[in-house]
Amino acid sequence: MAIDVHRAESLSSDLTKHGLIRHFAHRLDEVRRRRSVDYPVRRNQAADGAPDQGDPSADPRPQRSARRPHAVRPRPDQSRTVSDVVASLLDDGVVREIGRGPSSGGKAPILLEVDDDARLVVGLDLGEEHFAGSLVNLRGEIRRTVELAVDGRDGDAALGLVFELLDQLLDGTTAPLLGIGIGTPGLVDSRTGTIRRAVNLDWRDLPLGEIVAERYAVPVNVANDSQAAALAEYTYAGGDRVPNLIAIRVGRGVGAGLILRGALFQGDGSGAGEIGHTVVDDHGALCSCGRTGCLETVAGMRAIEARAAAAKGRETDLEAVRTAADAGEAWATEIVDDAGAALGKAIAALVGALDVQRIVLLGPVTALGDRWLSAVRREAGSRALALLVDDVDIQVGRQTTNVVVRGASSLLVARELGLSLVR
Repeated sequence: MAIDVHRAESLSSDLTKHGLIRHFAHRLDEVRRRRSVDYPVRRNQAADGAPDQGDPSADPRPQRSARRPHAVRPRPDQSRTVSDVVASLLDDGVVREIGRGPSSGGKAPILLEVDDDARLVVGLDLGEEHFAGSLVNLRGEIRRTVELAVDGRDGDAALGLVFELLDQLLDGTTAPLLGIGIGTPGLVDSRTGTIRRAVNLDWRDLPLGEIVAERYAVPVNVANDSQAAALAEYTYAGGDRVPNLIAIRVGRGVGAGLILRGALFQGDGSGAGEIGHTVVDDHGALCSCGRTGCLETVAGMRAIEARAAAAKGRETDLEAVRTAADAGEAWATEIVDDAGAALGKAIAALVGALDVQRIVLLGPVTALGDRWLSAVRREAGSRALALLVDDVDIQVGRQTTNVVVRGASSLLVARELGLSLVR
């Protein structure tokens, strides 16, 4: 049976509730707007009685089925892209017909539902301290997670750790694998899956996507970890979603991901958001990139812990720094305030350039708590145009775990479904 745009539209409410492919609905809307389609849309109620997905009171629980009405004649060439996507989902068993629903006039609509476990996706977060990975189903539910300590490994040793992580994740897995999505620090050419430079892992011009795809014989998508995190923050925001946001990960390094008009913005060279090696102090400390005074030499986790160790004469972690700062110890308050202020400077520049009102902070350094967040907000507010910054909401992200894994998985799924989440 042929699939047309109207039928594809009816599936969107179900896909919207499936974490990794919820963007399908948004892409349908985008296609319709671009092409000025004026056919009727049956969105008000799914077959199981779920409320209108555009209604703020809509039930947030995952919806099991969606209506597929019978054919409405599409305009010429209006439905080709969407039809191909939906037909492919049916052919591959990702969605299935489950019967007929009640008719509102004419033939009863065919019901479709997503088979949550029809495919699994691997999502990797190649973090500074740990490499983590998860097996994720099409609803975004995590089936298995493995985490391995980096322990200072870089270069070929770090690449070997990627293989070890994947081998452990895939051991005993029998479900079909859709592919592998990887979030990694550094400057990434997302078109080729090549890591152009990842300073902290000592990777330069590493064709990671090609290497992993050849070894595991599945599609692979490689993205910058901050960009993947930004997409996850947007995708899983629920009713609090805004079309524009900046997500900044602050760990050993510092990076930003940009969501503009509901899509991930990567820039001409896929490097949008690489703020960690922007110089904020001309007389600052030497950075691993070879420059002095980069943002991560003040705001990054390694820099904070190094300053704390120098002040205390012993290794001191972020939690100890926070505890001391909360107690008013001068050495700790200075470190926390300086780290927050440095990040605030970078945020002020981003706000001035992009006029984005939602800034989400992620990563280990957010554990420094309210004093650090106040310093970030105060410095950003003092260095950007008041008319712009007064409307900016700087907040710590609600997703504390798996944010890169989810974003990297989403990008892989979108690519395999023929959808674009990237500008």
